[in-house]
Amino acid sequence: MTRPPLALARSLVALAATLFAARAEEPIAVLPAEVSLSTPESRQRLIVQETERGEFGRQVVDGIEWSSSAPGIAAVAAGLVTPVADGRATITAKVGDRTATVAVTVAGLGRSFDWSFRSHVEPILAKQGCNSGACHGALAGKGGFRLSLQGYDPDADFFNIVKQDRGRRVEFGDPGRSLLLAKPSGAIAHKGGVRFATDSPEYRILSQWIAAGAPRPAAADARVDSLEVAPERSLQRVGQGQQILVRARYTDGRSEDVTRWVKWSSADESVCRVDENGKAQVVGPGEGSVVAWFASRLAIARVTVPYGDPAAAPATVVDGRKPRNFIDEQIDKQLARLNLPASPGCDDSEFLRRATVDAIGRIPSVDEARAFLADPSEARRDALIDRLLATPDFVDYWTYKWSDLLMLNGTRLRPQALRAYYQWVRKQVADGVPWDRFVREIVTATGESVENGATNFYALSQSPEDMTENVSQAFLGLSIGCAKCHNHPLEKWTNDQYYGMASLFSRVRAKGWGGEGRQGDGLRTLYVAESGELVQPRTGKPQPPTPLDGASLSFDDPADRRASLAKWLTAPENPYFARSIANRIWANFMGVGLVEKVDDMRASNPASNEALMSAAAAFVIEKKFDLKALMKVVLQSNAYQRSSRPLPGNNADHRFYSRYYPRRMMAEVLHDAIVQVTEVPTLFDFIGFPGNDREKTDFYPLGTRAIQLYDAAVENYFLQAFGRNARRIVCECERSDEPTMVQVLHLSNGSTLNEKLRAPGNRLHKLLKLRRAGMSAAAIVDELYLACLSRYPTAAERDHLLALLPPPGDASEEEVVEDVFWGLMSSREFLFNH
Repeated sequence: MTRPPLALARSLVALAATLFAARAEEPIAVLPAEVSLSTPESRQRLIVQETERGEFGRQVVDGIEWSSSAPGIAAVAAGLVTPVADGRATITAKVGDRTATVAVTVAGLGRSFDWSFRSHVEPILAKQGCNSGACHGALAGKGGFRLSLQGYDPDADFFNIVKQDRGRRVEFGDPGRSLLLAKPSGAIAHKGGVRFATDSPEYRILSQWIAAGAPRPAAADARVDSLEVAPERSLQRVGQGQQILVRARYTDGRSEDVTRWVKWSSADESVCRVDENGKAQVVGPGEGSVVAWFASRLAIARVTVPYGDPAAAPATVVDGRKPRNFIDEQIDKQLARLNLPASPGCDDSEFLRRATVDAIGRIPSVDEARAFLADPSEARRDALIDRLLATPDFVDYWTYKWSDLLMLNGTRLRPQALRAYYQWVRKQVADGVPWDRFVREIVTATGESVENGATNFYALSQSPEDMTENVSQAFLGLSIGCAKCHNHPLEKWTNDQYYGMASLFSRVRAKGWGGEGRQGDGLRTLYVAESGELVQPRTGKPQPPTPLDGASLSFDDPADRRASLAKWLTAPENPYFARSIANRIWANFMGVGLVEKVDDMRASNPASNEALMSAAAAFVIEKKFDLKALMKVVLQSNAYQRSSRPLPGNNADHRFYSRYYPRRMMAEVLHDAIVQVTEVPTLFDFIGFPGNDREKTDFYPLGTRAIQLYDAAVENYFLQAFGRNARRIVCECERSDEPTMVQVLHLSNGSTLNEKLRAPGNRLHKLLKLRRAGMSAAAIVDELYLACLSRYPTAAERDHLLALLPPPGDASEEEVVEDVFWGLMSSREFLFNH
């Protein structure tokens, strides 16, 4: 074995010592940062964290020495703090030469204390799964015993536990004989198995609650106001573990460590997983989130795991360009944290095609491509962006996008109403109406369906419940339908909040035709009555009309409740409205939403870059909901203008925008691209409605593009095969851009592409005429590439095709040129936006 020179060995030893010393000098911190204990039963678990790059890093588990400055006030053992007497103390954690402290306040030990059904019993039942949908929380219960799902109805649960069947489930004189304890502890056979041991805190709490007479939930009980997690954010490495702590803050001002009774989930299990005790295990690089649920409240702990070898030098995380706007600032910052290199900028032809497809829903024309690629101006990209946002094609595309969102569908609306709705939407886009006003006019619409197209939103949503769910999904990105029957099992929305929101629509009325069916001329008048309430099934009473997280309205107020809803909905301080539309715009241009899926904005589905999500929403508010302003900064950003070709260090990234993510063009855009290249339009079928006569005026004019169709009821095999939005529900899941074998077969053997390539007078035949009139073969090849791919062929591509082309007039000439066309139009470069 060859030994290194003595000097080199000494240098290596010195370097190792330096690195070890640097690590040893990294400060540590105790979490949570402050502790308050307010009852004799209060406990607080503490953890120790190292710091890295100015934020919390790995958790220190071994070698911790704990001590209390006042053991007579607060005692600590193995990181668990217990109260002894009222007062203040300081808990110290020592790890080698490093120390960290946390202040502890103990107060209220002299006050009487009882376990609460709402604050303690219900969380235990939820944690053990007793009130889950698979157990007693099922609609019909289990074994004759029913609980509300996840404890959304404490009064009903109390009755079923303590009063139902003559109170057979509790024994006040001998709690251990209570079925509530005997079954889950295994003393009596239980189909659900053993849920907790007799020496567990769960058993002790339930038994003491029963022994105290099983006090019922009261209106004055403190409720959970919010949850706090620690660490809220940490920097981890693959293979490391992290304990997450959760404290509940109650409406009476106290806080409690509820970590033991939290229900846990991971938003991205490819980054980290979490066990039932809140211990997260890091399994892969990225930005993960641990979701804590307790008493219908949620909190998120974010876990950042850098890519690459932690011992290697940091990656070059930016592409050499200075940030152009807040988008680049936030993305570059996150790329640095994740050790992700950024792909270089795309070339002009890529940008031209990408921006045109994303902004106006079509590919560039040959003339547009040739002019842009010949433009020597350094500002040519910004000039292109301005042109795209001002073109009539922008109106077509975004009218279609909002028609998806608003479910314009000829099978559910009469033709006149459908046209009126479409024309109303188109006018808003053409006039540049701000998004908040656009939405406000829909939500508060009244009048006749053919005179005010916005009223047709209520023809598609005719019950207060449907109106509530569609408004929440479309304009807030929130799916609250689960709260219709019970509190949302893994979200904050309660059954009361659902019906409070639905009550805002309880007085919406209509005269005349109202949806499916065939009556008269389809006229329908929407109006608002001055009275009428929606009864909540659980209570048998109306729920006060209340926007989600908003202030309640009076039952006696005769004014249109939707006006208050619209004011709350579109208010800048609404935490959901601006975020939802900013996320939809972002996903249109970047291919992947900051929150994915784009209409799933629940708290347990956090953004991949929360700082950017907040900044984008703030920008929308600052620009008074002018969506073009956000589109422009996205298009101008370095992030959008990056190459789609991955680097060795970022090929695993699919969420953090280190490169542009290629995606297949949406069905309508791809169809129109084929029409544009071949110059053969499609004749679309009539505006669909069951039983509608095929009058000549009902046909779309020849030349109508797919992106200009009023609705999704038009029969077209290509659009169906390539995943158009059926517009049956308000959900982006209705559209698919996933490649399928059906699509491959249709491009190869189907009618759409092949028939257009053989149609008389198409682009192919025009080019053949020009070639026979003297146009060079090289010019023909250039024209093909510009038409299909918005770029000139490379030298190798040109030489290869020139060698294939037969002489002008040759019998095989048309077939060869057709094959070249087909090859280009069935290539991934054509089918995908990249």
